Amino acid sequence: MSTAAADSREAMRPQRFCPTGPLAGSFRVPGDKSISHRAIMLAALAVGESRISGLLEGEDVLATAAAMRAMGAGITRTGAGEWQVHGVGAGGLLQPATALDMGNSGTSTRLLMGLVASHAITASFTGDASLSRRPMGRVIEPLSRMGAAITASPGGRLPLMLRGATPAVPIAWRLPVASAQVKSAVLLAGLNTPGITTVIEPVPTRDHSERMLAGFGAELTVELERGERIIRIRGEAELRPQTVDVPGDPSSAAFFLVAALIVPGSVLTIRNVGMNPTRAGLVTVLRAMGGDIAELDRREVGGEPVADLLVRHSPLRGIAVDPALAPSMIDEFPVLFLAAALAEGRTTTSGLEELRVKESDRLAVMAAALTAAGARVTEKADGLVIDGSGGEPLAGTGTGTAPIATRLDHRIAMTMAVAGLASRDGVEIDDTSPIATSFPGFTALLAGLGAA
Repeated sequence: MSTAAADSREAMRPQRFCPTGPLAGSFRVPGDKSISHRAIMLAALAVGESRISGLLEGEDVLATAAAMRAMGAGITRTGAGEWQVHGVGAGGLLQPATALDMGNSGTSTRLLMGLVASHAITASFTGDASLSRRPMGRVIEPLSRMGAAITASPGGRLPLMLRGATPAVPIAWRLPVASAQVKSAVLLAGLNTPGITTVIEPVPTRDHSERMLAGFGAELTVELERGERIIRIRGEAELRPQTVDVPGDPSSAAFFLVAALIVPGSVLTIRNVGMNPTRAGLVTVLRAMGGDIAELDRREVGGEPVADLLVRHSPLRGIAVDPALAPSMIDEFPVLFLAAALAEGRTTTSGLEELRVKESDRLAVMAAALTAAGARVTEKADGLVIDGSGGEPLAGTGTGTAPIATRLDHRIAMTMAVAGLASRDGVEIDDTSPIATSFPGFTALLAGLGAA
């Protein structure tokens, strides 16, 4: 074995997750990752000091903070989830001295490419092996039309070099696929571009960027024309510093929602979960499957709707998932597939080609993982068909069998950890280390709620 291969093997952290009794407790999940990224970026472009609380301190968000610090922003952690950011103003980003290491974060990469695209600086973007396989072409094309010069690795992948345009050219860009990251990259490029930059969104995606840009003082409008969302932002903006309280991440809450639904006798309360309609598709689908999920104390925090979610174990039934819901739950499909594997009857999903270009090919990897754990799964080009167990535990992975391959994907790792709780023999996964990209403390929290 080569030294590099040996080092990689040693860095992996395999773990077995075993069947458990009922889960119980009341808790908060970490701050929303999408909002955390945007809070750091926009605070760094405001003039003055912003304060952020509830920030997700996973590796992906820390990569964003490190990149903004490298481009001149003053960013200081003052406590657990508490951060101060001294912004440089839109147009004030400085030339970074070294390459910007994005780790595993596609959100950091695509949004920061948008920021750099309209500044008079050049930045190199690098990432880990998983991120370096992800295509960036869908961002490269509109940013190039705005005037940025981008030299990417073959296939439009990292590492890449981006030289910003000054002045950049405002464009009207119709999203060819539903992507909040591409939308956000173009809007962020438009912040320092003279005139009006427009994004046309045929299919609505998560709207955290629009909400937060408006909150920081950008001149932004959203209109509905012939069934499409038309988002316009006026450039050369002067953003005002803000106090941001980041709600709990619904994508992180998803694992505990499903865990409570599939482990008999479980009752969990997940506090302060973001319930933005563009992110709440999983709750809609789980309820349609028979899931008992109640929203308590609905309120608004920092322009985002939040609620406490009370979830109880429920018999689930298979359904045909409406592909129109995909953009509002795109990151939650791996754990939905698990819920379907324990449901009564067949669940069908379609329109999920986007899952093939996430941290892993999530359709192929989840099909293999669930099959290895004893589920009945058929993989299609654009989705999975799952015939559920009717509530019977999955077989799991017995001793002596190969651990589940997570493919450096944090959501695969967390999903299959939850699968172990509803199995006969437990489920061993090959590596828990990717979980730190979005949910440090996940396994400890799961254990604290009663998981073995």
